[in-house]
Amino acid sequence: MSDNGKVQVKRAFIGAGCNRIVNNVSWGACDLVSYGAQNAVAIFSPKSAQILTTLPGHKAVVNCTHWLPSNKFAFKAKQLDQHYLLSGDADGAIILWELSLSENKWRHVLQLPQPHKKGVTCIAGFMVSQSEAIFASSSSDGIVCIWDLVFPPSPGGDCKLSCLETLSVGSRPMVALSLAELPGNTGHMALAMGGLDNKIYLYCGEKTGKFVRACELKGHTDWIRSLDFSLPICNSSETNSLLLVSSSQDKGIRIWKMTLLGSLASTNGTGRKNKISLASYIEGPVFVAGSSSYQISLESLLIGHEDWVYSVQWQPPLMAPDGGMAFYQPQSILSAAMDKTMMIWQPERKTGVWMNVVSVGELSHCALGFYGGHWSPDGQSILADGYGGSFHLWRNVGVNSDNWQPQKVPSGHFAAVTDIAWARSGEYMLSVSHDQTTRIFAPWKYQTSDSDGESWHEIARPQVHGHDINCVTIIRGKGNHRFVSGAEEKVGRVFEAPLSFLKTLHHATSQQGGFLEDLQVDVQVLGANMSALGLSQKPIYLNASIETPDRNGNDGLDTLESIPDAVPVVLTEPPIDDQLAWHTLWPESHKLYGHGNELFSLCCDHEGNLIASSCKAQSATVAEIWLWQVGSWKAVGRLQSHSLTVTQMEFSHDNNLLLTVSRDRHFSIFAINQTGTGEVNYKLLAKQEAHKRIIWACSWNPFGHEFATGSRDKTVKIWAVEEESSVKQILTLPQFNSSVTALSWIGLDRQRNHGLLAVGMENGLIELWNLSIRRTNDGSTTLPAAAAAIAIQLDPFICHVSAVNRLAWRNSEKSENCTSMQLASCGADHCVRVFEVTVV
Repeated sequence: MSDNGKVQVKRAFIGAGCNRIVNNVSWGACDLVSYGAQNAVAIFSPKSAQILTTLPGHKAVVNCTHWLPSNKFAFKAKQLDQHYLLSGDADGAIILWELSLSENKWRHVLQLPQPHKKGVTCIAGFMVSQSEAIFASSSSDGIVCIWDLVFPPSPGGDCKLSCLETLSVGSRPMVALSLAELPGNTGHMALAMGGLDNKIYLYCGEKTGKFVRACELKGHTDWIRSLDFSLPICNSSETNSLLLVSSSQDKGIRIWKMTLLGSLASTNGTGRKNKISLASYIEGPVFVAGSSSYQISLESLLIGHEDWVYSVQWQPPLMAPDGGMAFYQPQSILSAAMDKTMMIWQPERKTGVWMNVVSVGELSHCALGFYGGHWSPDGQSILADGYGGSFHLWRNVGVNSDNWQPQKVPSGHFAAVTDIAWARSGEYMLSVSHDQTTRIFAPWKYQTSDSDGESWHEIARPQVHGHDINCVTIIRGKGNHRFVSGAEEKVGRVFEAPLSFLKTLHHATSQQGGFLEDLQVDVQVLGANMSALGLSQKPIYLNASIETPDRNGNDGLDTLESIPDAVPVVLTEPPIDDQLAWHTLWPESHKLYGHGNELFSLCCDHEGNLIASSCKAQSATVAEIWLWQVGSWKAVGRLQSHSLTVTQMEFSHDNNLLLTVSRDRHFSIFAINQTGTGEVNYKLLAKQEAHKRIIWACSWNPFGHEFATGSRDKTVKIWAVEEESSVKQILTLPQFNSSVTALSWIGLDRQRNHGLLAVGMENGLIELWNLSIRRTNDGSTTLPAAAAAIAIQLDPFICHVSAVNRLAWRNSEKSENCTSMQLASCGADHCVRVFEVTVV
């Protein structure tokens, strides 16, 4: 929490999807999951299904993350308080972070000296001891680096980092790595790497130095996508073998066995067992590490996936059942593939043949599946990250037999979030994004034996579209919820809440009373169906019979011609991604035709009766603003003033004035007069060049006709509309460090005309400013004067890491003179955030 005397801000919620890249997600021994969300590293807790924080520091997209210790070493990390995280980005930078569990604090420890000239593709680590790790990093530039890292004995100390080896692997980069200690206590490490030439390369070296190529493993017929060493197998007598699992775009998974042949002096070629086994027929190469030699054989070939297998992982070691300090490596492998399934493979007890024993998956509108699969440290949960930027978590809740059930996970957009809007009475927040979806986030109230609480979740996905969505505004409906969205098309689309959503919202807010009975009469639409091309969503009516699609049958779920009927569902607890994608669509009720280019901004008056829309424009005729009447859906006005794209519009709080700002560096004020007969009269009151660069944002004072404008020239200016319709500048805030991209003004005290102005910038940071407007009388006229002081600069750890696209204060009946408010923000970093702002 940050504190600056008068205003305190803490994080209430973060929604962010996962970057759609292999190796992006890591589940640590601390039972937290890390992943890249655009340029940030996001951390979420699988227990609470909430994103805890995002770590700022990368200047490019985060490609991969890796915990030290990872889930594989959880059995050694029970007492650790410091956990470390490595993250690599598309520029080749790798950052090391420290998490102190006892203080729940993150620290940026160091950025590795940059050996990689291109994007980092994989990071794999091995814990040598509780205080030392060896890790390897690979990059698209064909370089693999091996590092030694010694952790400090106390939190906040310095880490000792040294580069043990830099390997050049040529023009075909490596995309999968795994490190292990060779069996036989030789002190040698094995590094397996695979990439774009279908072979697995094994390198051997000591923990202190040079790694040399030992051998190649051939067999896969397409790119290698994932590699994972087991820990040395502890059979009753034998600790002399090590298993490596590999997966490929050839849809196959291979298990390789490395067996210690004994020391070179004593074997003379007779160290091999005489027993005939399958492995005898498919023996691979023998390689030497130090004074020991190892035989590699192909243990098994697993076929079951129908598409590229992007990820394989051994189940983390478990404590031995006898309760001692011993641990063992379970013979269990998790695989995740582009066929939208994850499978668990185990050898049969009698025959030793590896079989697929568990298969879980997802249904989505998209034909592409999972980028990665991950075990929880205790082996009871499995997590997949998918093409839709989404997570899918299953937990084994069975007692005597396996019973894998889906669990709640955080969700969010997987591309830039372009606009947000609060519901009219503030029950939820709506966001739209270039990931072509509209999403609704809401605080879900729950009751526990101790207390009542709430946690934020995505509760609906009303629009899944075929175009990037740029803007949204919530409008009035008859006891209903409606919104208009504008995308990379010339049409505004109107959506209406179906009955299933109203009932879900009723559960989420735990409302008492019979408001649903009143709605039942009005709302005849139960839900909506997806169209084949993802443009119009058709309504499903209450009296229509709903046929449940046979999801297991061969009914061509993914063909364009037959998208199955959605089944609207009333959700009684926060939904998982499958439910959001299939059962929470809203029907589209109207289209607004008129603009000549793709829509860029939308706004609605405070009564919810009049919509203003603008589109991308290079000329004055295209840059006109259209006004639309809610209900009749007629165009009732075309306002001309600007010569380039209008970037934001807002109605004054008495609905009499419309403020518009544009790329042409001007703002315009229009007087709007709505007559009772449905006509709208309008005229241009003022137009003025306000800034030296594009004006990105504007916001009205809730208590009067003063407004703020924010620009790429890094300034925010406060203006007042005078009685005789002239506009005067009354204040310029001190220059900011970055372009101002978002503004939102909330009133705190009407008597003193005092409020808070939230300012969002291109660097992702947010500041809150105290603003007071007072009128001074010089005898003949009254002149407005403004006083401004910074209230708080938000901590970068709770802000965005890229441009803030929109800020919006939550509407609530008691927002005037209240001390606790909520501010929502969205940004180019794929994040939606809600801040709890307290005035003390």
